[in-house]
Amino acid sequence: MNKANTKMWIYRIVALAVLLLIAVAMFIIGRGHTIYFDNKAPENGAEVNVPYNIDVVVNGEKVAKLKSGERGMVTTMGQTFNMQLLVTNEKDGKTSKVQVGLPIPYNMDGVIINLPALLAGKDEGTYLTEFIPTPSAEELEDEEVITDETEGLMDFGE
Repeated sequence: MNKANTKMWIYRIVALAVLLLIAVAMFIIGRGHTIYFDNKAPENGAEVNVPYNIDVVVNGEKVAKLKSGERGMVTTMGQTFNMQLLVTNEKDGKTSKVQVGLPIPYNMDGVIINLPALLAGKDEGTYLTEFIPTPSAEELEDEEVITDETEGLMDFGE
């Protein structure tokens, strides 16, 4: 191999390595998530105290003010999520600040965080679930169902 050919292969390998590093970095820091916050009792039946009011602050901005039973949301980038919770347990009660940092699972784009379960110190399976959207009535109406009985039949506008 001559010197020019070796130099060309070195440039190609370096360029490929740089592209791979950029791809890995974008996968880790560039992935967007929608985070939903619930201020209600967990659906799995865990006994927790549901606060009267929770204010959720992300990056210095109040993104949700949740009364008991309400849900809020925010979109974020990256695999870690930091927020500050301003918790009022009773009406006209004292407000306490709680700083929370959570890793976001790689396999979830929409995440529901049950704040009362999180504040009660329950395990991740209790306070963190995946948000799965349900189709609207119009989408269900437009969906064509094919069964063994209707397969191959054509609709002629009857």
